[in-house]
Amino acid sequence: MTRAMPWLIFIAGVALAMLTHGRNAMAVGVVVAYLGFCWGVLDRHRRRLAARTALASAPGDNARPTLVAYASQTGFAEQLAMQTARALQGAGRPVQLLSFAELDGARLAACDQALFLVSTTGEGDAPDSASGFARRLVAGSTPEALRQLRYGILALGDSSYARFCAFGHALSGWLQRHQAQPLFDMVEVDNGDPGALRHWQNHLSAISGGAEIEDWERPRYGRWRLAERHLLNPGSQGEAAYHLALEPEVAEHLSWSAGDIAEVGPCHPTEVAERLLTRLSLDGATLVRCDSRMMTLADALATRLPLPDSHLDTLIGLVPQRIVDALPALPHREYSISSLPADGRLELLVRQTRHADGRLGLASGWLTEYAGEGAFIALRVRTNRAFRPPEDDRPLILIGNGTGLAGLRAVIKARAAVGHHRNWLLFGERSAALDDFHGAELTAWQEQGVLQCIDRAWSRDGTAPRYVQDAVAAQASAIAEWVEQGASIYVCGSLQGMAAGVQESLIRILGEATLHQMTEAGRYRRDVY
Repeated sequence: MTRAMPWLIFIAGVALAMLTHGRNAMAVGVVVAYLGFCWGVLDRHRRRLAARTALASAPGDNARPTLVAYASQTGFAEQLAMQTARALQGAGRPVQLLSFAELDGARLAACDQALFLVSTTGEGDAPDSASGFARRLVAGSTPEALRQLRYGILALGDSSYARFCAFGHALSGWLQRHQAQPLFDMVEVDNGDPGALRHWQNHLSAISGGAEIEDWERPRYGRWRLAERHLLNPGSQGEAAYHLALEPEVAEHLSWSAGDIAEVGPCHPTEVAERLLTRLSLDGATLVRCDSRMMTLADALATRLPLPDSHLDTLIGLVPQRIVDALPALPHREYSISSLPADGRLELLVRQTRHADGRLGLASGWLTEYAGEGAFIALRVRTNRAFRPPEDDRPLILIGNGTGLAGLRAVIKARAAVGHHRNWLLFGERSAALDDFHGAELTAWQEQGVLQCIDRAWSRDGTAPRYVQDAVAAQASAIAEWVEQGASIYVCGSLQGMAAGVQESLIRILGEATLHQMTEAGRYRRDVY
């Protein structure tokens, strides 16, 4: 029985009622339509329960399943939870899907990794289904510490209310008080903001080992020309890192603020599309419509997720346009913007990533090797108010490593532009001789007084590795003094290792309560990945 059958019966019943004039015949038509409608509702409910059961009990490897738990008032959080569970399952991760009504401390204590998708209703309340959990949360009761639990939170809310995403923030505070560790910073979604949802999907890809997770909603990209690309660390022990400059095809796109994110739509290298064209015996020069514009079939296939070889036969015999329409688009990748619109171009700092078999990562390979200079890049700017620089002239401590310098560089530029010069940079990389990204520019800023202090930590110079968190620990008294004077702290760079290490150092220096207060006041902000 197909999904369409109940609705076909419904339509037939309506038609019968409309086309007949006898009272009995019309009644029969109405009854048929009503039965079709009821069948459709029940069938949808059955499929929904079946999907939940399949996701909750999906077979996986020996790894413990990731808990995906939702607190939903209108059904939106539940819908996103099911999409999240399917995305993880598609990436080969075992999943357990639960409502907050089914959640308790014992389940959390038995869990290693959890993703929470939670709505806030009214003036900051938990959804009805989570009211029991919320009461336990307020009471602070849990069977034991949750130090083994790593978690992520997607908080849904409406910024027109004073307590925006309040339940998400309360949940985050409760988890941290019980020693659970965040996988990444909480993602806030204002009225279903698609950019925030794409950011959540980016995190899902990261915790799935870089798996290609299809975007739930395709970004509306602009066309940007790759104007400049040069290698920053030739001879480094680490992967190659590149400075990129892009110019928009439409001048109005040259608009963003420090802290904002570039969403890039990558492409496969040419040979990937060529192999598919050969397999399907198609001409790559054929014109098709893809992402709302005309292009060659070869260019269109370069933007699509390929099917496994075992499934390619399903495409044989289809016309080119059907093939393009059938294949999902490649997922976007996110990069911190390292320049300001006043620079006249959008600049990025991109390090190549590699798969276990040596292949370059999807977006880093496209940006740093496969796209030639002058090529057009699909790119969209996503607003990221959570990493905007302070509007006042308070002291600012900037901490980061590797390509995290990109986001910090934009913040420093913005501070310099308005004359806010009490800035302190602590930065970590491998080698002073080979990995001093934008070193001349940083030195010039220090000489001009834009940066009052620079502390660099080199992990491959000397006998013992020294990381940026070590530099933070070494400057404990000065950092405490700056914070006492009202400083904010901004952290940008790798989630694994650096972000957790820096936070541990800051807790030892400032105390957990102080750091929590700074987070709530917007004085401790992170852009980590």
